[in-house]
Amino acid sequence: MAAIMMLTEEITIEKENLRDAFSQIDPVLKIKNLSVSFYKGRGSEENKLVNKLNLSIRPGEMVGLAGESGSGKSLTASAILGLLPKSLKVSEGQIEFCGRELISLSEKEIGRLRGKEIAYIFQNYQGSFTPFMKVGKQLVEALRSHNKISKPEAKKQALIWLERVKLPAERIFSSYPHQLSGGQLQRASLAAALMFEPALIVADEPTTALDVLTGEKVLDLLAELQKDLNCAVLLISHDLKHVLKRTDSMAVMYGGQIVEKGLTKSLKESPRHPYTKLLLKARPILHHTAPEKFTTIPGEPGLIAKEGCSFALRCPQSFEQCCIIPAMLPEGSSFHWTACHAAQREMEDPDA
Repeated sequence: MAAIMMLTEEITIEKENLRDAFSQIDPVLKIKNLSVSFYKGRGSEENKLVNKLNLSIRPGEMVGLAGESGSGKSLTASAILGLLPKSLKVSEGQIEFCGRELISLSEKEIGRLRGKEIAYIFQNYQGSFTPFMKVGKQLVEALRSHNKISKPEAKKQALIWLERVKLPAERIFSSYPHQLSGGQLQRASLAAALMFEPALIVADEPTTALDVLTGEKVLDLLAELQKDLNCAVLLISHDLKHVLKRTDSMAVMYGGQIVEKGLTKSLKESPRHPYTKLLLKARPILHHTAPEKFTTIPGEPGLIAKEGCSFALRCPQSFEQCCIIPAMLPEGSSFHWTACHAAQREMEDPDA
């Protein structure tokens, strides 16, 4: 028994050492105090749709961004990629990619990075391809637009990547998008995203338009290829099971704010924020006997408090202090952070 305890302690120490070493690697993506705002008119007050978001992703790491629809996840992705609509703008903060500030770049400069160094996997896989052009021709043109290579070489590379995403390469290469199934199109879009071997992949709800089994296969393939390339992945999803199963760390968003973040295992086993707890309980979990009962999150989806914690109006643990924006503080370790007055009170006085 003593030997087992010693081995367990050694494994725990080793994991902590690995985490410490990993935390020393420079992030591929570093977002600092990012706010995305909508201005109703000249001189009017701004409406912050993303509020002081902080997040970083390192090489080989898959980070999940989870939350209900309308929480600000896709807006965050659009800000990273320089694809915000004209009615919105980054009003505060920084987005650094491999040490380079993105917000100050021109459309032409960000366009050079987008697709080659920062890949984007669309929510709607049909949006990845022009419907009137064969898939292979589109892949070849994309390769040649970023790299000075011949058509035969570009075709060779495109076929290799179609094979790597486990598609019948020659047939897919010669097909129009409408001739492919949803799963085939999403795999082809995965090939299009990865064939430049980008440093960062932004996958925005990549399984939304797919059935459950096909979506699982696509995400398994993404995780497999990510390891081969050692690239960083931001996986955005309202489906918590995808984030919990595949990511190394995760952040939970509500009302444009990150309310909890840290190692995925830690958030899954010891959630601190009431919203994270409710999201976990709202998952239907099937057992061999009967499905486990799950609860719904109270209040209207998208109901956001104008002051203080964005979740306060729906939170079953809210109290008077929640009208003040809570600080993001570590919960027991530097690998788990929570922005919640109720969680802080529990930490200070577990019997309260």
